[in-house]
Amino acid sequence: MAFADDLSDAPLNEPVLATVLIAQDGSLTNLTQTLKAAGEETRLRILSLLAAGERSVKDLTDILSQSQPRISRHLKLLLEAGLIERHREGTWAFFRLSDGQGGSLARSLVSRLDANDPVIARDRVRLDTVRSSNGQVAAEYFAEHAAEWDSIRSLHADDAEIEAAMLALAPASMDLMVDLGTGTARMLELFSRKYRRAIGIDQSPDMLAYARNRLDRAGLSAAQVRRGDMLDLGSELRGADFVVMHQVLHFLDDPAAAIRGAIDILVPGGMLMIVDFKPHELEFLRTEQAHRRLGFSTAQLSGWISEAGGKLTGSVSIGAPARSPDRRLSVGLWTGQVAGGEVRP
Repeated sequence: MAFADDLSDAPLNEPVLATVLIAQDGSLTNLTQTLKAAGEETRLRILSLLAAGERSVKDLTDILSQSQPRISRHLKLLLEAGLIERHREGTWAFFRLSDGQGGSLARSLVSRLDANDPVIARDRVRLDTVRSSNGQVAAEYFAEHAAEWDSIRSLHADDAEIEAAMLALAPASMDLMVDLGTGTARMLELFSRKYRRAIGIDQSPDMLAYARNRLDRAGLSAAQVRRGDMLDLGSELRGADFVVMHQVLHFLDDPAAAIRGAIDILVPGGMLMIVDFKPHELEFLRTEQAHRRLGFSTAQLSGWISEAGGKLTGSVSIGAPARSPDRRLSVGLWTGQVAGGEVRP
């Protein structure tokens, strides 16, 4: 595995030495431990993969073709060195580069890896395969349940209560609304009196067929749906003043990337609205309903929105606790805003 060019020739946002010196507490012992943690081939490969987004232990074992105990040992050393962070969801754990100085050091090292190195290139190909596999599981589920999608949502808090909260917090008027992961197009229907035009994005042809039929029956000519990837939004969606992600994030392999894409298409002062489950422990949703993540905390979403260039502006919790007798889940409603203006009243 090779680094790209000589370190002295590679451009830096800040000098590598300065980044290292402020890692941990700056002591010789801690600096040595941090560099030792990063300076091993498998661990450097892990850092490279995590630089592309959060990954689970299973993802890493599949990509690196190493045993779970061995990968866990490498992750433990990287955690102790402050290079990465861990987020637990039930029996699963997701890892990402640290937001602190250890993460800055890791990014500096990864930026110097030669992208054409055979090992790194193979890891990226396997990463793409894992991403595709994770997406396929969700896509197959959507295709199978397109016509009954609204009824599946009965697992969580009352829809009427959730939708009333959404309407109350949304802008009074919108030029362009974008619904990411539109599903049955219920959100396009819900906000139809507020927008001048609206676009719903979804990857599933079955879902889009159902959505188009719904919009046609409702006579909502100002709304349209199209097939697309919310992680690769086209430039034609830029200029939205309202983006909604309703019960979408928990299916995604990389929720942070989806939030970055949503923030990127908003105008200054535009609003992002996220509705999803609060943290819970219903593991069966992973296997029975293709949930990738078991809910989200306000701190988690606030961090992702901030990293994307926005700020969290509101958080509302709706419904019964996750451990209620009837297993109904609490739902969170979060709003974010892009800097540079005010959301229209």
